Amino acid sequence: MDNCIFCKIVRGEIPSFKIYEDEKTYAFLDIADDYEGHTLVIPKAHCVNVLDCPGEVMAAVMATVQKLSRHYVEDCGYEGVDLFNCSGEAAQQSVFHFHMHIIPRKSGDGIDMFPAKPKKGTDMEKLCEKLALKS
Repeated sequence: MDNCIFCKIVRGEIPSFKIYEDEKTYAFLDIADDYEGHTLVIPKAHCVNVLDCPGEVMAAVMATVQKLSRHYVEDCGYEGVDLFNCSGEAAQQSVFHFHMHIIPRKSGDGIDMFPAKPKKGTDMEKLCEKLALKS
């Protein structure tokens, strides 16, 4: 896609701090510089988010996510990783090219990805009925 910032990065029109590249995926540091090692993994083929990403493209992205996550833990001194994706405006997606975030983690790094929140009192049985995928 011509105006997509991530497509421009893949094409080399915008510089990036490349971590890894293969035939189908590209991984680079997030210039937000908010977390040490914050890495974005994208497919080279443009898709908007997880909702329109073909299965084979999703599989390639996740294989790269796993490869880099293992590398960060086994070779780079991190102890774990947080992974996340935002799909859709309501989910705070800011760049509309599918991407996975990898946040390398160390014990005591001060990052709280899941701050405590009060329970909502949800009727879990009704919610399960609503969300269950019927085969």
